[in-house]
Amino acid sequence: MSQDEIAREAIKHALKALRKRHLLEEGAHGPAFIALSRPILSQGSEWKEKAENLELELQQCYKAQSRLSEQLVVEVAESRVSKALAQEKEDAISNLQTELTQTRDECSQLKVDLEEKIKALELVLSENQELRAQLEEMIIKAKNAEAENKMLVDRWMLQKMQDAEQLNEANAIYEEMVDRLKASGLENLARQQVDGVVRRTEDGAEFFLESSVPSVCKHRIHAHEGGCASILFEYNSGKLISGGQDRSIKIWDTNSGSLSHTLYGCLGSVLDLTITHDNRSVIAASSSNNLYVWDVNSSRIRHTLTGHTDKVCAVDVSKISSRYVVSAAYDRTIKVWDLNKGYCINTIIFYSNCNALSFSMDGQTICSGHVDGNLRLWDIHTGKLLSEVAAHSLAVTSISLSRNGNVVLTSGRDNLHNLFDMRSLEVCGTFRATGNRVASNWSRSCISPDDNYVAAGSADGSVYIWSISKADIVGTLGEHTSPVLCCSWSGLGKPLASADKNGIICTWT
Repeated sequence: MSQDEIAREAIKHALKALRKRHLLEEGAHGPAFIALSRPILSQGSEWKEKAENLELELQQCYKAQSRLSEQLVVEVAESRVSKALAQEKEDAISNLQTELTQTRDECSQLKVDLEEKIKALELVLSENQELRAQLEEMIIKAKNAEAENKMLVDRWMLQKMQDAEQLNEANAIYEEMVDRLKASGLENLARQQVDGVVRRTEDGAEFFLESSVPSVCKHRIHAHEGGCASILFEYNSGKLISGGQDRSIKIWDTNSGSLSHTLYGCLGSVLDLTITHDNRSVIAASSSNNLYVWDVNSSRIRHTLTGHTDKVCAVDVSKISSRYVVSAAYDRTIKVWDLNKGYCINTIIFYSNCNALSFSMDGQTICSGHVDGNLRLWDIHTGKLLSEVAAHSLAVTSISLSRNGNVVLTSGRDNLHNLFDMRSLEVCGTFRATGNRVASNWSRSCISPDDNYVAAGSADGSVYIWSISKADIVGTLGEHTSPVLCCSWSGLGKPLASADKNGIICTWT
């Protein structure tokens, strides 16, 4: 039986016992009531009141008994609820004891793990102390090695300096011997001062013909893929040299318009060209940050001049000696190179990039045109700035020296072409035209060999020709279909050559 049923049976049994007790009390009190009733009747109302009072007390007892019965039922129910709660608490206590046991086991295991970790940590600490000791030893050894290395480097640098001094002494002895040989007549370079220094060939004076204004396109040559940025003629020759974005140098016969041969080996676009006065070496300025020197006869590279850190945009060779070369790059430097030694002997650093440059006729001065629009003159040996003038309001794109060396032609992005006296840097002529627009930062103009004309290309594909004496346009050549980047006049007086952005070269007579 369930606890509820047991409680109900207990309540029923209690009620039966109470009723039975009541009946028994009534039976026991019966004779007393009868016996008392007689005296009561005789005694009158007094006993009657007592009887009524006793009846009232009996009724109150019955009521109290009823209340006690109800209270008993409530207490039994509460007892049942309390028992259920006690059972739940016992179950919770049992679960908590189980969890406590598990927690104690886990705590014991964690203590064991902690002891193992502590032992491992102690081992790592001991190893760390050993490694620190080894590190300190290695640091001491490294410092000793560094000191020893520094000492060795100092000794090595001292030895290199001694070697350099010996090499300089040997070069000085060599140059002295060469000078003696030249003085003795084994090598005779004839120079003549006629309003400047005029170069002569080994056979005699330079050929010179009067220039005429060209008007007819003799040859239209597809010379380079991607554009042609530089052209020039060999000295005392009709052969034209061109360099383009296809990284090749080509030599053309302007009489027939045919290709003579090609020079390979340049690793970037050719931005400028120059040639030595003996026509033996061609030098190219390249976008690969290098200069390349070819031997024309063998078509092989003699030197690769490295030292610039940005594209080389201008180059020229001394008009006195084929030994010295000057170059300008977009790393804000101008460098002087010795081709006999094959390395840079002087570097000029300036805040404004140089777009074009040229040696003076005596080989002692460098003329440079800069992005800030100024024309500057430098001493080749000291690198000292000798003088400067604001030649253009925008960047200078070209510098061309006259045949006698007394006048320099500059072109600028302001679409002006100015002549300056080299001795005073005063403007002695300005040339402009309505349709003439300079096409790039490296658009090259030129002066005719007889110093009578100026030729310059334009962004509209035309070539404009001015008379220096009249300061007026005397010809406009219109064969090109893209911007003309450079012009060059043959030292023989003709032809005039021009090259454009599509790699087309036109020769004009």
